[in-house]
Amino acid sequence: MKKFLSIALILVLMLGVFAACGNSAKDTEDENNVPNNEAVGDLPDEGNETVSGDTIKIGMIGCHTGDYAQYGLGVKNGATLYIDELNANGGINGKQVEIVAYDNKGNNQEAITAFNRAVDEGITALIGDVLTGNTIAVVGEAYPLNLPMITPSATAATVTYDDETDTVYGNVFRTCFIDPFQGEKMAEYASEVLSAKTAAILFETGNDYSVGLKDAFVAKCAELDVEIVSQEGYATGDKDFKSQLTTISSKNPDVLFCPNYYEDDGLIITQAREVGFKGIVLGGDGMSGVTGYASSEVLEGTLYVSGYAPGSTDAVKAFEAAYTEKYGAETLNMFAATAYDAAIVMCNALAVAEEAGLEAGTDEYKQAVIDAIRDNSAELECITSSGYAFDEYNNPVKDAVIMKVEDGEEVFVEIF
Repeated sequence: MKKFLSIALILVLMLGVFAACGNSAKDTEDENNVPNNEAVGDLPDEGNETVSGDTIKIGMIGCHTGDYAQYGLGVKNGATLYIDELNANGGINGKQVEIVAYDNKGNNQEAITAFNRAVDEGITALIGDVLTGNTIAVVGEAYPLNLPMITPSATAATVTYDDETDTVYGNVFRTCFIDPFQGEKMAEYASEVLSAKTAAILFETGNDYSVGLKDAFVAKCAELDVEIVSQEGYATGDKDFKSQLTTISSKNPDVLFCPNYYEDDGLIITQAREVGFKGIVLGGDGMSGVTGYASSEVLEGTLYVSGYAPGSTDAVKAFEAAYTEKYGAETLNMFAATAYDAAIVMCNALAVAEEAGLEAGTDEYKQAVIDAIRDNSAELECITSSGYAFDEYNNPVKDAVIMKVEDGEEVFVEIF
């Protein structure tokens, strides 16, 4: 918001918008009192007009409620934290950044509906979606519009690239790893650091994230002469894994790779120890937060790959302190940090378009933002990476962090 708006204009604005979430987040309120004032995608839009040109609207869509809310709220809070800091320091080109946030509840159709509603509200860019499947659904809507978007957490290679048509989605970027990178890294770590000769896998069938990590892990193990002695799958929603784990345990693998989300992995690791598995459990970045879903005893020694090293630098410590003060520690995770970075990258790119005097929403404006994400992000001071360089598929080039569960805490081990 420009600094010296008249009192009359302020009154007009107050009539045209809902109450803000925090300092900048404007979540559309609905009649069903959705938690955190999140708007549900299929409810009618009411009263979301703002004076054109006075704010820069950024959409933020994710699973803010439901099974994976720890991810969705981490992303929302991390991005909002940076945007609030930016607004407090004058915003972008004298304009305040306004967040248009929607809860998709982890549902693909809700994600699409929420995206289209956010576009109708005039967003110039999107931070999100959160889960891989939801993000792929949103990309299908955003790509034809060439709307700039950054996901802090969707890791499937297909988010930015369709190998069947050899199409790079030029408007879509991410600040997290891709699935193949994670799977390959954990296979290399198992072989080179843990000296594993055999491995087993328990993965969620039909889940793009889980299958992507699994496939990459298997391929890299073949290169490294690590024998896969068992590959077991389970269906979404399953809670009893003892049959698969009994089969795995009978093979006595050196490591068990669980490329799933933290809630499932907490149950899996608990049941693995119950059936007598003695090896080391490995995971992808979806395992972040697993300490909330299993005892410290059964998790001891578990390792997973991450894009975020807690407490590793002064900048990271400052981010963690600010986040905890505002939101508490419950949702302070890797994706909160990559979302903070996504907001830095996106807002920097929006500043380039704004400084060029381009009109928001035009083809020229959107392309300028996309070009700036790709070409003007390498020197930015970020939390999980020293700037962002992107490869030909719009994936970030960055190191991997190895995390380990020790005494009930998820602690940084090394950069690998």
